[in-house]
Amino acid sequence: MRVITGSARGRRLKTPDNYDIRPTSDNVKEAVFNILQFDVEGRRVLDLFAGTGQLGIEALSRGAASAVFIDRDRTAVQIVKDNLKTCGLTGTVLCGDSLSYLRSCGRFDLIFVDPPYDSGIYDEVLQTINQVDILSEGGIIIVEARRETPLSDMTAPYRALREYRYGKVKICTYTREDSL
Repeated sequence: MRVITGSARGRRLKTPDNYDIRPTSDNVKEAVFNILQFDVEGRRVLDLFAGTGQLGIEALSRGAASAVFIDRDRTAVQIVKDNLKTCGLTGTVLCGDSLSYLRSCGRFDLIFVDPPYDSGIYDEVLQTINQVDILSEGGIIIVEARRETPLSDMTAPYRALREYRYGKVKICTYTREDSL
């Protein structure tokens, strides 16, 4: 697993020794950043269920202004810290419950939602983001899930943008538009 481009391009990222943490595959990560293209630079990023931190790290490498990484697994939190250090990047790394964090955090421009596939938490996360309203206008939410996992719709001012399929994985994008 490597950083694809930007200031940390080519840096190898530490991965877990076990399979409790499922890193996003390189081809899916590349697809995510092709979707985002020019919507990363200067953005405030939230990497929920951070795992190795690779999505937030990739965003920082591409010029994101800041990133918060949250995971409840202490091993994952240490991996994120190690990976940030390896890449010469800085971010806020927190060990805790993602849903609790959503209820008390500030606004973000880009939110990565990539919980364990079988967690059954997708709808609760999207509903919490919707209710707490933490995405800035024009911001983007990227959700990675199994292809067959149904995801709920969000209510105004949030809306689904598009769904992409990559083998057994799907990427769903949402945005916030005050003009709705």
